[in-house]
Amino acid sequence: MSFGFDDINVGGQLKVGQGFVPAIKEGNTKINGSGYIEGPMVVGAGVYYPSIYATLMVGPLANPDPDCTPPFVPGALCQGLSQPYSLAVSANAAIMGNLDVNFRLQTGGLVVAGGDVWAFCGGHRLSTKKDFDIPHPTKEGYRLRHVAPEAATADVYTRGRVSNKDKIFLPPYWKNLVSPSSITVSLTPIGAHQHIIVKRISDNAVHLQSNGGIPINCYYHIYGERIDCERNIAEYEGESPKDYPGDNSEYLQSGSYQ
Repeated sequence: MSFGFDDINVGGQLKVGQGFVPAIKEGNTKINGSGYIEGPMVVGAGVYYPSIYATLMVGPLANPDPDCTPPFVPGALCQGLSQPYSLAVSANAAIMGNLDVNFRLQTGGLVVAGGDVWAFCGGHRLSTKKDFDIPHPTKEGYRLRHVAPEAATADVYTRGRVSNKDKIFLPPYWKNLVSPSSITVSLTPIGAHQHIIVKRISDNAVHLQSNGGIPINCYYHIYGERIDCERNIAEYEGESPKDYPGDNSEYLQSGSYQ
């Protein structure tokens, strides 16, 4: 059964669903003006969530009332056409668990995070680094932080050891992922000088040759540039990432476009 109302004003407490909610209290001690929704709950355009994704799911604005965003554009919020946000918090906010950001994180202060973050601090744009920070594996009371390398090309790599073989087989998926002409190979002989050379790269393998047929025993480190995406333009003229002359849609841009 459903009912239709023009307006509903709740002076006390609004509860949708079942369950005890200590935060808003109950009965004679209830907090007037408080509310509880058991969920799942969708706010905004419902079609953005074809299934249950979270307790609270917020989509772009779907209200056609012209007072919402003049002129009304369906889905304008969170699209950058009128207002850039689907959710706005004017006071402090706390995330009790993980925070996953699929596009970019923009802030007015310094951010320390595991991803690549552009931050503004005192009017100056800062670029933090991609890192991981964990409890130190061998020193009690210490932590360990490593920073990820950065390059001008979209590289992938494979590494390992080859022993008593004259061929390094590259991962099968490299065939359609990596440009053969971009492949570089670094070899480190183990135990003795073997005068190893890269004879050729073909058939998705690196063919090796040693001086005098000496058994090959070495470490290898092989890099290649991806061909399944546009080649990165490392330096370009502009004031923000918006000015990038290539296809920006291929990049997960963490930072500010200002």
